[in-house]
Amino acid sequence: MFPNLFSIFDPSTSFFFSLNWFSYMIFIIFLPPLYWMKSSRLIILIYEFIMFLYNEFKLMLNKTMMSNLILMLSLMYMIIINNLLGLFPYIFVSTSHLVLTVSFSLTFWLSFNIYGWFNNFYLMFYHLVPVGTPLFLMPFMVLIETISNLIRPLTLSVRLMANMIAGHLLITLLSSLGFKVGMVSLILVLLVQFILFLLELGVSFIQGYVFVVLMIMYSKEVDD
Repeated sequence: MFPNLFSIFDPSTSFFFSLNWFSYMIFIIFLPPLYWMKSSRLIILIYEFIMFLYNEFKLMLNKTMMSNLILMLSLMYMIIINNLLGLFPYIFVSTSHLVLTVSFSLTFWLSFNIYGWFNNFYLMFYHLVPVGTPLFLMPFMVLIETISNLIRPLTLSVRLMANMIAGHLLITLLSSLGFKVGMVSLILVLLVQFILFLLELGVSFIQGYVFVVLMIMYSKEVDD
């Protein structure tokens, strides 16, 4: 049961050639309407949403990191689109794999740390010892902060992956009950699935937002 259950997250389930990873690029379809001379209501809504995030992220970033603002918005837009596409039947959930999430988190984490160690060398050491730490605890705090910093890419990627997998597994488990229950129970199962689907819609936006906000917080630490 469990191999079949987790096969919905398998990127190589095709008989001839795996096209699942092409779902990662489907978000490009949503870009051309932005260049229409007359915008639709959907495009206006997306534009207002992006501008709201633009103004919010602009307050979080330092002046030297302001050039990353468009990059952060693009990353969030890409993650949200891929999360939402995963809610459609027979579309591969690309953000449910560590291959993709680790690629995002590790790339940004490495770039921020390389920038910090080359441009703010002493500041990076200051972050290893919190203010007010007793002298005898400093070696332990350096070790703890170093480990905490090293596992950040993993925690970021696992957070996004686990949240995307959890909701899809619940919906899949409930759908497997459809052939085994009566009509009244089936209606109840469909109602619960609909509620879970609405929750997954919210999770798709929240996880993209949380991922990018944490990236912004990490970028501020290397340039305070």
